[in-house]
Amino acid sequence: MIATNVQPFMFEQDNMDNILSVLDKGGLILYPTDTIWGIGCDACNEMAINRIYALKRRSPETDLVVLVDSMSMLKKYVRHVHPRIDTLLHYHVRPLTVVYADARNLPSNVVAQDGSISIRIAQDEFCRELIAAFGRPIIASSASVSGESAPASFGSVSSQIIQNVDYVVKHRQYDTEAREPSVLIKVDEEGELLFLRD
Repeated sequence: MIATNVQPFMFEQDNMDNILSVLDKGGLILYPTDTIWGIGCDACNEMAINRIYALKRRSPETDLVVLVDSMSMLKKYVRHVHPRIDTLLHYHVRPLTVVYADARNLPSNVVAQDGSISIRIAQDEFCRELIAAFGRPIIASSASVSGESAPASFGSVSSQIIQNVDYVVKHRQYDTEAREPSVLIKVDEEGELLFLRD
């Protein structure tokens, strides 16, 4: 079920009901994340996730990033948030994706073989509103076929991707600002922060 009692959608170019309907039915969306343009779906829908792997020609063994709108949503999908991560999430300026060791309540095809999961609390207002309205996390996988460069803007997204999703978000299509992937970190067994991508 789609979440109710959320604030009105503030991005008039897009129809929130249409986007939510696509996600709820297991469809794929092309949308601007808080970093690059991405392909999204319901992160709790195994069949929708498989559609992303197929579209990207990507092995299901490769990790996907999950977006949540808040710390409270994050805690529904990981068993433990290390205090150092909690602090870093509050003060880090750039979008920060964290590899958590102990995923839960998510389909096996979005969880790594070692049980870990890559999750980011979205900083972008559009993403946060969308996730809050949907009431569940969504996937954020780069809108590119495996081996190709991640699209920093809508103009860099291939027609193959555009034609094979169920909804193309209009918001930020004309934004030419180049965006980069998020910082990627994890906490090791000694509680030290490891920067996997900065």
